[in-house]
Amino acid sequence: MGGRTADPYRDLDVIDSRAPRFNQAVIGTLALLAFLFELEWLPAVLAAQLAIGLTIGRRWCLPCLAYFELVQPRFGEGRLEDARPPRFANLLGVVFLGGATAAFALGAALAGWTLTLLVAGLALLAATTGLCMGCETYLWLARLRGARIERYRA
Repeated sequence: MGGRTADPYRDLDVIDSRAPRFNQAVIGTLALLAFLFELEWLPAVLAAQLAIGLTIGRRWCLPCLAYFELVQPRFGEGRLEDARPPRFANLLGVVFLGGATAAFALGAALAGWTLTLLVAGLALLAATTGLCMGCETYLWLARLRGARIERYRA
């Protein structure tokens, strides 16, 4: 496959369009498994992983690392897109999974599972259809601010 046009660890303004879908598939699947097997600790791990990727960088995000080191080299780089919408979606994942973690810690399991399933459903929707509600929310808010966002860069 062809070489990379963007370094996934340094060119943080863009991202391979398939990377967020891979991340969403991982997060969504693990969030669903957390619910099915009543693993109340797993949403905290998922929130931490998303937060680490957002703050320290993609090199420390395990699903990102798996995509960029194992998947992308075999299938090539996908279309590049603006990284801000998927980053915002990840931030929402941190907020909701963090809320789930807090709910579990406070003994409110129903609220914790509701938030976890919301993340699972939206992440799996994005992974399977490409419809990322967090990304769409970012674009909607950007338009409200009058910002023009370019969805994709080649």
